This record gives sequence, C-alpha cells and structure tokens, in this order.
Amino acid sequence: NVIVNLQHILFSFAFTDLSRSRCLPGSGSASLVLRYFPGISNNLYPRVQVVCHRQHVFACGVAVARAFPTYSLKTRDVTTRDVTVCFITPDDPSPLTEQDIKVLTSTAKSIRLAADIVDRPRNEMTCDDLVKCAVKIGRDLGVDVTVVSGEQLKEQGFGGIYGVGKAAESPPALCVLSHKPAGATKTIAWCGKGIMYDTGGFSIKTKTGMPGMKRDCGGAAGILGAFQSAVECGFSENLHAVLCIAENSVGPCAAVPDDIHILYSGKSVEINNTDAEGRLVLGDGVAYARKDLNADIVLDMCTLTGAQGITTGQHHAAVLTNNEKWESCAVKAGLSSGDMVFPIVYAPEVHFSEFKSSVADMKNSVANRSNAQCSCAGLFIGAHLFDDYFKPSPIVWIHVDMAYPVHIGERATGWGPALLLTLFGRYSTSSLLSDIAPVLPADQASKRAKHEEMC
Repeated sequence: NVIVNLQHILFSFAFTDLSRSRCLPGSGSASLVLRYFPGISNNLYPRVQVVCHRQHVFACGVAVARAFPTYSLKTRDVTTRDVTVCFITPDDPSPLTEQDIKVLTSTAKSIRLAADIVDRPRNEMTCDDLVKCAVKIGRDLGVDVTVVSGEQLKEQGFGGIYGVGKAAESPPALCVLSHKPAGATKTIAWCGKGIMYDTGGFSIKTKTGMPGMKRDCGGAAGILGAFQSAVECGFSENLHAVLCIAENSVGPCAAVPDDIHILYSGKSVEINNTDAEGRLVLGDGVAYARKDLNADIVLDMCTLTGAQGITTGQHHAAVLTNNEKWESCAVKAGLSSGDMVFPIVYAPEVHFSEFKSSVADMKNSVANRSNAQCSCAGLFIGAHLFDDYFKPSPIVWIHVDMAYPVHIGERATGWGPALLLTLFGRYSTSSLLSDIAPVLPADQASKRAKHEEMC
C-alpha cells in the first residue's frame, strides 16, 4: 500500500503465503513501485516512511535504496535532495539503534555504489577506473590492497584475465582487497567478474545483443560494495574481495578461437568461444583464492550466462554449490535480504564432459547448449578451484550467476551486497545482520585443517 502527500510517501508491506520462493516483504516490488512512482525520479518527496515487521527492516531498506540510483548525465530536470527514510515497526516499537542505522546507511551506500558502477558507460568506467575506485575504497577502509595488471598478469600466470583483456586499451587487472582482523579463524574470498564491456571478442555479439554489455561488471561491482559495507559494519573473519577485471575487446592482440590459455590453476583451456570470457577471468580468481589466500569458503558472483534467465528467471539469481547446507543458507539469505537466489543442478559427473578437448584440459564453452548450460558454466569456474571434481575437498564453493537480476529495464539494481551481508551476517558484529542471517554449517576452517593433515 502506498499513501502520498506533498511531503512524504508512506509505504506499507502486505504479506502472502502464496510463494515459497519470494522475499516476504516483496522488496523487489517495492523498489519498482518507488522507482517509477511519479515524483520519485525528480526527488519531489523528501521522506519515505516504511511500515513493516522488525525482521524485515533490512530488506525494506534495501528496496528503498534501489529506488534512488545515483548515475545520470541528463542535463534537464535534475535536482539533488536528501531523502529521509523512517521505519515504523508495529510488532516492536523500540527505536533502531545507532548501530542499526549505521548498517542500513552503509548497506544503502554499497547498493548504490554497485548500481553506479554498472550504470556507467564504458567511456566512463574502464578497467583503470574500477581499479582506482577499488584502491580508494581499500585505502579508506585501511585494508591491504594488491593489484596485478597488464603484462604483470602474463608474467605471474594469470592466463585467463590476461587472455581476455589484452586487446583492450585499458589493461586488465586482478585487484584484491584484504581485511584481516585479529582473532580470525576463517578465511572467506568473494570473487567478482568485472568485465567492463563485453563485445564478445572475435565471437562477436550482434547489434542488438551488444547494447547493455556495460553491465557485465555487475559481479565485481556487487562484491566491491558488499566488501565495503561488511568491513564498515564490523566483520570478524578474514575477508578478501577478489576483483577479476578486463574488457573483452576486439583487436590485433585479441584472443581467437583455437587459442590455448594456461590459467592460474595451471590447467590448459582451448578457446572455442571468445564470448565465454567471464568464466576465464573467474577461473583465475578462484585459483588465486585457493593458492594465495588459502580460503576456506570461496564465493564467486557474476553476470555469467543468458541461460541464467531461462533457468531461474529475472528475479532470482542461480546458485550452484558443492555444499547442500550452504545452498540452503544462500536461499534463506536471499529471502531475508531481497537478493533472491534459487539452486541449480550440481552434477559434475554428467555435465563437465561438455568441456572435453582433444588438445587441452578443457574447452571454455559447452558442446551441447541444451544440457544444463547454466550449471556447466559454473562448473568450469569450479574446475580451477578444485584439483579434481571426483576427489573430496574441504573448501566450500558457492557460485552465483546474477545475469538477469543485475538490472531492471535500463537501470542497474545494485544486486549482491544485500545477499552477501545477510549470508555472512553471522560473522558481522551487527546484531541487525546476525539476527536475519541463516545459521551457518560447522566450522569450515577446522574441516580444511583436518583434511590437509590427512593428506
């Protein structure tokens, strides 16, 4: 329900039991209503009042944040105004704490940051620009920053990122932000696909298929925003944001079909589709998370496949993982945050053969595009995290394909930060996040230590 006067909008959420797979407060619908409500785009209303249950404050705040994008180069009818958001919780009249307000403000900032990066065109958001943005955020947070770029990538063995981005004017890069608090017992790596523009390379996209490919950096944008907010709100474990940044361009130096690249995992990949580039850069990213960061939990997030929209639709990202309990946690976190996900088939024994090559360890694109293509694309990334799918591994791997939820119409949604902050909310010092976070499986770090001891 929406009530409007000249000074504010009152937004109340109705609940339904019709769907098991939708966020209870319907935050996606809320952001749509707010975004396209007359006057919102011109900031005519200085106050938004939200009526909801206490447990839904975070998801409702996410919905409101999405309704106010920051990027625009319009030259007319542009105004700037501060908007105050008020929460009314009939089931718990106690006011939000200062920490709660800090978390909501930080989360809103992270969502709008992610949306801003995705909304910007390539001539304003290049590989260099995203690296500079990430480095500034890292320095402002006081965390360690590592950047490997250009020819350094080739020298250090990052054949995936380098091979994809070597033809672009702005050099490719691996940018890593590392938060390492005292007393941490677990190491978590969030790896984001940052393709700043995707022409498809020599497997070039069509004139109607290419517009909008500025959004192919949505995974890295979401990871960067989530990392910033997680550290600002207090994160008790080691946390790394691994941004795999490149532009998939066409030029004399570009990769071509039949090339073979050696990725950071040491595995060889025969290129049979230069438009299947995101999995190449993330293959390097997850391998770095395992080899250099010694991560216990690796999550990659990306706008990976058009098949994601066919598989789980426009509102739910696809989640693929080697751990059933973490799969359940991801689904619950999506329902609590509004960044909804739904599981897809995890069966490497029947799907990974799609990448069979006669001259390399694997190809980069499937032979049969009708055989669980969304799952297969994720499995390619996982192949560079694990030595062998058929040997047990103590590492938890979570793959999130959010190709369709990354935008609504021509605007970015800032998808990702809300999901990650909720999924890993038990590691936050914020009670607002920890209260809505799912109960996580047993200590993964101790499992990995035991596994390595046995090996």
